[in-house]
Amino acid sequence: MGVTAVSGKKSQAERALRELRALILGGDLPPGGHVSETAAADLIGISRTPMREAMAQLVDEGLLDRAPTGRCTVRSFSREDIIDAIEFRGVLEGTVVRIAAERGADMARLTACRAVIDAIDAVLGSTEDDVDFDGYTRLNEDFHDHLARLSGSATLERELMRAYRLPLASPNAFLQSQANVPAVRRSLFIAQAQHKAIIEAVAQREGARAEALAREHARLARANLDHVIRDHQGLAGAIPGLSLVSHPTVDKTNTTSHPGRTS
Repeated sequence: MGVTAVSGKKSQAERALRELRALILGGDLPPGGHVSETAAADLIGISRTPMREAMAQLVDEGLLDRAPTGRCTVRSFSREDIIDAIEFRGVLEGTVVRIAAERGADMARLTACRAVIDAIDAVLGSTEDDVDFDGYTRLNEDFHDHLARLSGSATLERELMRAYRLPLASPNAFLQSQANVPAVRRSLFIAQAQHKAIIEAVAQREGARAEALAREHARLARANLDHVIRDHQGLAGAIPGLSLVSHPTVDKTNTTSHPGRTS
C-alpha cells in the first residue's frame, strides 16, 4: 500500500472520529441511543472501516459503551462523573508541573508558555469590556497544550491530552458559550493570574506549589459546571457535552462553587 493510500485512510479515520465525537457532544446522538456502524457511516458520508476505528476510539474515550454483543450506545454522565473527570485532569496537570519543576523544565518549553501568557495579557486588555473572548479561548487552549508538554514526559502528555477529551473536562469546555456572562469575563483575569503563578513556580522549581496551583486552576471548571446548571441552563445547548449529563441539578444551599469562573 502506497504512502498516499495510507495517508488517505488515516485522514478518513480522523474525520470519522472528529465528526462522530461532535455529533455525540452536540446532543445529535442522545444518551442511551444506539449507534450502529452502518448508520453512523451513512450519516457522515464515510465508509464503514474508518467508522469502525472511530467508534473503537470513542469507546476508549468513554463516550460510547460497548455491550458484550458489540452493540454501542451513547453514554450518559452524572454530575459526579464530570466532577471526577475535572478532578482527574487537575491531578494530571498538577503531576506534569510538579515533575517539570522537580526535574528542571526545559527552558524552551518555559519560554513557549510565557509567550502564550504574554499573548493572553494582550487579548484580555485592562478591563472586562476590553476582552477579546475568541482570542482568549484560542490562546487558553495553546497554553494548556504547552503545559501538557512541560515535563518532557510523553506518557504524561498523552494521558493529559486524553483527559482533555473527557466531557466538560477540557480547559475551554465552558468558554465559548459564556462570552456574554459578566462573571465569566471577570474570572478570566483570575485564571490568567493562575497561569502566571504556575509557570513561575515551575521555573523556581517549587514542585509542590506548582502542583497545588494547577489542581486549583482545574477546579475552576467545576465551578463553571455548577454555575451553568444553577444559573444559566439556557446555555446548555451551546456547551458541547452538557447534553450527556443526566439530571444535572445543584443543591443551591450547599455548594462551594464560585459562579462564573473559568480555566
